[in-house]
Amino acid sequence: MVAADNLFAGSIPEIYDRLLVPILFEPYARDLAERLGALKPKTVLETAAGTGALTRALAARLPNITRIVATDLNQPMLDHAAVAIRAGGRINWHKADALSLPFEDAAFDAVACQFGVMFFPSKVEGYKEARRVLKPGGTFLFNAWDRIEANDFALTVSEVIVRMFPEDPSTFMARTPHGYHDPDLIRAQLSEAGFASSTAEPLEIEGVAASPREAAIAYCQGTPLRNEIEARDARRLEEVTRAVAAAMEKRFGAGPIKGRLRAYVVSATR
Repeated sequence: MVAADNLFAGSIPEIYDRLLVPILFEPYARDLAERLGALKPKTVLETAAGTGALTRALAARLPNITRIVATDLNQPMLDHAAVAIRAGGRINWHKADALSLPFEDAAFDAVACQFGVMFFPSKVEGYKEARRVLKPGGTFLFNAWDRIEANDFALTVSEVIVRMFPEDPSTFMARTPHGYHDPDLIRAQLSEAGFASSTAEPLEIEGVAASPREAAIAYCQGTPLRNEIEARDARRLEEVTRAVAAAMEKRFGAGPIKGRLRAYVVSATR
């Protein structure tokens, strides 16, 4: 992973929340919130909250007495989430690094992270921090994308980027969002971090985008992939977006499009 993989700034948070969240993150957020709800936690810490897809689902699913603390390393993402999500003050927003959490030991019943662990520079250190702030018997619940070949939209985008920049193709999609997909490795690193037990369950969901154009904008302009495109030639951002939209339409059709999403739901017990 390179430093720009964690850069969500400028117009990225707004595009990410408006277009990418409905396609990718809302279905998995509902699933994760249901799993957390079954645990009946009184205190929940969310790391790598982004623009709040899971935060919103947690607020809707968990009882009002549950305290939710949502954190992210990127202040622009948190700012967008705090404005967009009105939860009557029951959510506390904090800028925080998941590898160095500013909370006391054993402070939370559950820690949740939706599609954030792939961005951790050190997975084991991030897992150690999650374990540290969990109460004994507490649960760490998170998602990680499966390999890019099992995710139709991401694979289509990646193939276009390789074609558009053959001498210096961006590897962001395969390298980071889809670069941490070995369940055996994930469970081994959780064990190394001190978790007593863990499971990694594959979950396949159908992603839906309003149009090929919206899917293309979501990926090309609402993720750190935009940084890599602009680093190669900022003038070509719209050209690349159009090429991705054309590839999406060719593969999935016009109008609302559907594609396979596949990820792992990981649960670890302190």
